[in-house]
Amino acid sequence: MAKIELAIKDAIHRGARRQLRLVTVPLRREVRRLRRMVSGLRRDVAALKDVASTWERAARATPWTAQVSEEAVKAARLSAGLIKKLRTRLGLSQAALARLAGVSPGAVVHWERGGVVPSGERRRALVGLRKLGRREVKRLLATMPAGEGARKPRRRRPAARKRKASRRAS
Repeated sequence: MAKIELAIKDAIHRGARRQLRLVTVPLRREVRRLRRMVSGLRRDVAALKDVASTWERAARATPWTAQVSEEAVKAARLSAGLIKKLRTRLGLSQAALARLAGVSPGAVVHWERGGVVPSGERRRALVGLRKLGRREVKRLLATMPAGEGARKPRRRRPAARKRKASRRAS
């Protein structure tokens, strides 16, 4: 009786294993296929992220450029008073105008005092700003990253170093 019982159990066990294999083998293949697909998609997403970050860096690196013809830039008058009037008409601080023109705030101060006249791309930017209104300029400033355009100020030496340097000179 034990042999028949073992034979039946063995037959059931083999049949169950066969049925399990029939179900699991296709599932394993499908899982492997899906894993390959996911890994491929991950690689694609990583490559696209790299491209997007490159585009973002390029967009941040290029300051705002005015769409002004070369003739208009040459014909434009830019005196110290006109630059100051433009800035006040647009409701900009010297620092904001500096960000838009791609210079330091000190350069704008020099322009407004008449010490220096802007040239090249800076002149083009100022001529382009003439055509914009307050709202457009505010939108443009809002889209620009905070540190764009302005140069970094020089770091000053700490007071302790200055004192030491002056002691050595004495």
